[in-house]
Amino acid sequence: MNEQNNYQQPVEQNFQQDNRGYQQPAPQYQQPAPQYQQPYGQQFYGPVRQLNTRRGLIKLILLSIITFGIYPFVFFSGISEDINLIASRFDGKKTMHYCLMAFIIGPLTLGIGFIVWFHNLSSRMGNELARRGIAYSFGASDYWLWNVLGSLIIIGPFVYLHKLARASVLLAEDDPIHIYILYKNKQSQGAIFRSPFIFYLLLNTAISSIWLYI
Repeated sequence: MNEQNNYQQPVEQNFQQDNRGYQQPAPQYQQPAPQYQQPYGQQFYGPVRQLNTRRGLIKLILLSIITFGIYPFVFFSGISEDINLIASRFDGKKTMHYCLMAFIIGPLTLGIGFIVWFHNLSSRMGNELARRGIAYSFGASDYWLWNVLGSLIIIGPFVYLHKLARASVLLAEDDPIHIYILYKNKQSQGAIFRSPFIFYLLLNTAISSIWLYI
């Protein structure tokens, strides 16, 4: 009996020693892959393109005369597209395209739609100028002061158009998307003729004018 106990004792001691030397492997913790969330204010609306930085009152007047009143549609449509690219990722708003306003909403609302559209556009551009810290005074008050009340002195609407064009250029020049694209590609010439629709309108106008004089 003593021999059996003596035999079991070293076996148990060896087993305990083996247990003391054995360490259970630590569980391998795998950190879950971080889920990327696009930060607010970085959403892009529509295709990214180079913004127009060559708007001006003189250019608007001259091209309006040359194109027999077609160019203003290009002018205001470009501003509505640019402000969406510039500001929509920050304020979450979207300005209606000017052609939709000019050909459908404006006539259906008996011109009231134009007032609302220009008021909202001017206010939105003014807010974006302030958000970017651009020292240029422009907003909805300029629309009412110069384009509405200023029409009584004739020159008022021209002052508003000048301020509108200048504000759009300042916003475009400050926008990081425009700066990046400008860095990657040289500013192209004759942007107005890149649009097949605009080119067709201008060509049709020119042919019609020549036909009338023949």
